[in-house]
Amino acid sequence: MTTAAGPNSSARAGAGVGGGGGDATIRRVATRGMRVPLLRPWGTDVRELSLVEVVVEDSDGATGYGFSWTPTIGAAAVQAHLDHDIAAFAIGREADATTLWAPLWRHLHEGGGGGITTIAMAGLDLALWDLAARRAGVCITDHLGRRHDSATVYGSGVNLHYPIDELVAQAARWVDAGFDAVKVKVGSPDLADDKRRISAVRDVIGPDRRLMIDANQRWTLEQAERAIGELAAFDLAWIEEPLRADDLAAHVALRGRIDVPIALGENLYTRYRFAEFIEAGAVDLVQPNIVRVGGITPFLEIAQLASRRGVDLAPHLLLELSAQLALALPGEHLVESVEDASFEALGALAAPSPVQVAGATVYTTGQPGLGLRFTDDRTDAAASAHRTEEA
Repeated sequence: MTTAAGPNSSARAGAGVGGGGGDATIRRVATRGMRVPLLRPWGTDVRELSLVEVVVEDSDGATGYGFSWTPTIGAAAVQAHLDHDIAAFAIGREADATTLWAPLWRHLHEGGGGGITTIAMAGLDLALWDLAARRAGVCITDHLGRRHDSATVYGSGVNLHYPIDELVAQAARWVDAGFDAVKVKVGSPDLADDKRRISAVRDVIGPDRRLMIDANQRWTLEQAERAIGELAAFDLAWIEEPLRADDLAAHVALRGRIDVPIALGENLYTRYRFAEFIEAGAVDLVQPNIVRVGGITPFLEIAQLASRRGVDLAPHLLLELSAQLALALPGEHLVESVEDASFEALGALAAPSPVQVAGATVYTTGQPGLGLRFTDDRTDAAASAHRTEEA
């Protein structure tokens, strides 16, 4: 355990809802590093996930639990950022996520506007929202303002490295589970291999289920235009991250050359970048990752921006958290369910999951706050034991 002391978010899903506890101030911020092995590795280089649990205590003694998340890169830097810069700024300030986020981001901006900065900020932001909802005695969906009782989930897999027989078997499991939308990876060195794989998946799932593909930034503009032109024959619902995530000009050019909707956003880190892509007409569906953008506070702003401009939104990964927020947003939003990669499936939770998936539908279970408490046996033995005095 590591202990340290030391954008405006009027965009909320529910009227009059805040991310903290009245006049209480932040008294303590503590972090704990964790490593969670994947049941189905996401390739040879991604065999575990890294988490940093964040615990915040306010001046009334109330406690909130949040987390930062990164598959492979940056967890130690995220934890250090929380332990030092973020905790030092936050201690003594109002324990409210919606008032803290913007000044904290401005304070940290010297070190970068996104990436490590926003990933680390998410840990504290989530902990403050958890504290507020727990204080109110409700789950985060109801604290924000529930709009739906359930949402639709889609089957997803990190499967470009799967042999085609394993890919087909995965698609069959999704069909058996009742999913009516699925997503698979593309971007093989040989486009012919992608065509064979997508054809095989389409054969398994049939003509009526939605099929999405994800290139994970593997193509150039010319490669993307050619690949999507040929793969479009399989009736694609969207192409995700066809190009390098920060290349706005190339996405604008590609949008004018293809008919398949473009989805992106898991590697955009601020609402400003989302605004640029949306305003440029480069994207049909945005996929903010709640942790990478800095937590619930900026996520709600991005959702509001997308809604105003008529752009669809589907949260990226983090099933247990994404589903709860999707239920508090106007409109229908697909929730991603990566096979065997939820915190519950990975055995990372110390209590029952805050959501339940039945077929292609996800519900909340009503646990107060975020409902995400992580088991102690995932603690990273390499985490430091740095400790400073409370302010």
